[in-house]
Amino acid sequence: MKTLLKILSLIGLVLTLLPSFLVFYDVIDMATHFNLMGVGVILWFGSAPFWMKGPSLE
Repeated sequence: MKTLLKILSLIGLVLTLLPSFLVFYDVIDMATHFNLMGVGVILWFGSAPFWMKGPSLE
């Protein structure tokens, strides 16, 4: 399960970073950029906290 969460997080991170470069090089338009970034943010913030948990501070 943790491996699946890491893969989803990586996909989310790529979808958060890559669209900015694609817009810069005029490969995709802004509407596609916003859609890809939205999916990436949801994937990243939805899956990363579950496997990045550190030791408890208590």
